Amino acid sequence: MAQNDRPITTSSIRKKKEMRTPITMVTAYDYPSAKLVDEAGVDMILVGDSLGMVVLGYDSTIPVTMEDMLHHTKAVTRGAKRAFVVADLPFLSYHGTVEEAVKNAGRLMQEGLAKAVKMEGGSELAPIITRCVQAGIPVVGHIGLTPQSVHQLGGYKVQGRDLEAAKKLLDEALAIQEAGAFAIVLECVPEEVAGMIADKLDIAVIGIGAGATCDGQVLVFHDMVGYASDITPKFVKRYANIGETIREAVETYNKEVEARSFPAQEHVFHASEETIKALYGEGVKES
Repeated sequence: MAQNDRPITTSSIRKKKEMRTPITMVTAYDYPSAKLVDEAGVDMILVGDSLGMVVLGYDSTIPVTMEDMLHHTKAVTRGAKRAFVVADLPFLSYHGTVEEAVKNAGRLMQEGLAKAVKMEGGSELAPIITRCVQAGIPVVGHIGLTPQSVHQLGGYKVQGRDLEAAKKLLDEALAIQEAGAFAIVLECVPEEVAGMIADKLDIAVIGIGAGATCDGQVLVFHDMVGYASDITPKFVKRYANIGETIREAVETYNKEVEARSFPAQEHVFHASEETIKALYGEGVKES
């Protein structure tokens, strides 16, 4: 259990940035994973739309709906007591009118009980970010590799490799900060570029595949513990392999059921002799 049970807030995140204390973030998509991550002392939990690929079996995040995000965010916020929960706005839920974007962001907080929302994109989102913040909705930005735009980007590729692209990322990050976001996720960016952006920004920069120079790190829960995660990107460190443990446990269960060694006597209940006689009659053969 975390030594400090005081809930993490936006002020906590800002303070960590000021003090240069690394920020930890892990994704979670349901109650048990949120509970475990929370108890481990992680600062922030991201209910990512990556649940589309990790939990729902899609090949991208694009099919994920608002209802999907609400369903999983509700489960996560029931399990997290200390960590700061951020929920992703899914594809096309914030690309129409500003009013529609604020309404959807508000639903993730009011119905899902998230503490903040995350949205992918750069300076074009400034009016939406500002309006959300004005409405009392904390916002986390997300630039670099943005999975909702994977088809436009031409695949899952590192972003910001050349000078022009690196400068553009910095401009986008500054625009997101100016709009009022309190943190930003930087995905699949060269470490040197990520470090430069983190130094230039006053808000926390949380990296995934962006090296050690960011203000914090985020990883997908299923990737880091090897839970039915078939694809392991270069930037992922696997801290356990619970998938293999689970598979072996179920295989053992399957074999024991087939061999009739489970359930054993210690796993079953017995009726009284009177009940057995009443059910089967006096002539029943006793075991």
